[in-house]
Amino acid sequence: MAMKQIVRNMAYHTLRVLWFALSLLPMWFHYLMADVLYVLVAHVLRYRRRVVMKNLRNAFPEMSERERLRTAHGFYRFFCDYIAETIKFTTMRPANIARRMQFRNVHIMNDAMSRGQSVALMLGHYGNWEWITALYDHMTTPGCAFGHIYHPLENKVMDRLFLSVRNRMGSQSIPMKETLRFIVQAEREGKPCAIGYISDQVPQWQNIHHWLTFLHQDTPVFTGVERIAIAHNQAVIYADIERTRRGHYVATLRLITDEPKTMPRHGIVETYFKMLETTIRRDPRYWLWSHNRWKRTHEEFDRRFEVRGGRVVERHEPVAAGQSND
Repeated sequence: MAMKQIVRNMAYHTLRVLWFALSLLPMWFHYLMADVLYVLVAHVLRYRRRVVMKNLRNAFPEMSERERLRTAHGFYRFFCDYIAETIKFTTMRPANIARRMQFRNVHIMNDAMSRGQSVALMLGHYGNWEWITALYDHMTTPGCAFGHIYHPLENKVMDRLFLSVRNRMGSQSIPMKETLRFIVQAEREGKPCAIGYISDQVPQWQNIHHWLTFLHQDTPVFTGVERIAIAHNQAVIYADIERTRRGHYVATLRLITDEPKTMPRHGIVETYFKMLETTIRRDPRYWLWSHNRWKRTHEEFDRRFEVRGGRVVERHEPVAAGQSND
């Protein structure tokens, strides 16, 4: 076990040095490499082409096939830029980041936190979601905590590397299972916190508690952010990201609610997805179309699972004593 850890440490530090050295190269070089990578990804490897085109056909039935193909190639170009920008982010100076990643309506977040209310910041895989951590520099409440939820990678070396990149601006990476612990700890210390959630991922079967129509498709969604916001009376804000030109983004914060307990059931998550769809339709090239977002269907869910006592269980599981279907 000790030897495995030594090997991991050596691999991490080697990769870290190479990554750091590469990030020191000028931005124009990174975009030149992104252009080369685009040819490889889009035309040679045809990376996830079937998934990308299937998603676009279902999401935009009104588009012609030529328009969808043009959008797909726009996505591939952006995706390669995203990789280049993420590498460069490692050594970008704060002033350069502030010039390239701008924020509007930050007062909505700061006003909530100044009155002691924590914030749930919801965003999607749109634009450069890694750079959103630069929002930490715009927070004005003394002693506040800022974090973002992430899923630990199976590869421990890459997981450690990405954590070092994502945490460099002061934001704290919070494993999904430790979300409540982070919030409760902040509450015990008497300080508000802001947590970023990328909320457009596909939930596991057992985490599906709500379906809605998103981009013309029946879509299972996470409801955990809504439940947390209601339980802890958090203001919920949507980060509407726009790519103004290559390497430049503007995130406009839009309030969903600062009174979550007054919202109808699933009202927060449904509002979020409506806002996200508006963002995507404004310019669909910058959403993560290679993600197999609709791989879990309502028909399969109904066939294989049922809800018992608020829990999603497989239909062949025995019913526990005192538990009823609802």
